[in-house]
Amino acid sequence: MNHAGRTGGIPEALDGADVCIAFARSGPGVIHPQWVASMAQDAIVFACGNPVPEIWPWEAEAAGARIIATGRSDFPNQVNNALIFPALFRGVLDVQARTITDAMGITAAEELARCAEEHGLSETSILPRLDEWEVVPRQAAVVGCTAMAQGVASISATWEDLRAKAAAIITRAREETRVLMGHGLIPLPV
Repeated sequence: MNHAGRTGGIPEALDGADVCIAFARSGPGVIHPQWVASMAQDAIVFACGNPVPEIWPWEAEAAGARIIATGRSDFPNQVNNALIFPALFRGVLDVQARTITDAMGITAAEELARCAEEHGLSETSILPRLDEWEVVPRQAAVVGCTAMAQGVASISATWEDLRAKAAAIITRAREETRVLMGHGLIPLPV
């Protein structure tokens, strides 16, 4: 049940809505432009189906959406679990945590938000991009610190030590990947 008592489907749900968050199924055509046009002024549309969003970003924009995000890195505003999970796992590994808690995921997301604010938010830049890899060590460090605070870490370290360790591991992996691509041992990204 919803608070407004609405019945129907997607068109009825979006009528006058401020935000549409879709992780439904790969589109296009799952969300129609006229439905976005019926939303509130300056609507926000997260069409995160992969590999094709539920509505193309340019269609959502033409229909009046002000902020549009997808799950893809080739469009502005990628909203994807890849912005959290590498850092979450790096933080868990670096303190040898016995479990992953909700608080660890939340602190990783909160650090992602801080990084977004520091980079300067705009309608086409609401989160750091995946290629802004320096965000990951920061997230990993807060995850590690959260694990220590919750008593699930086997290793104790400072935030700065955890950030430096994560940055060193990621830098090495990036360099090794670059060398392997340069020698044709792994394919270049498409």
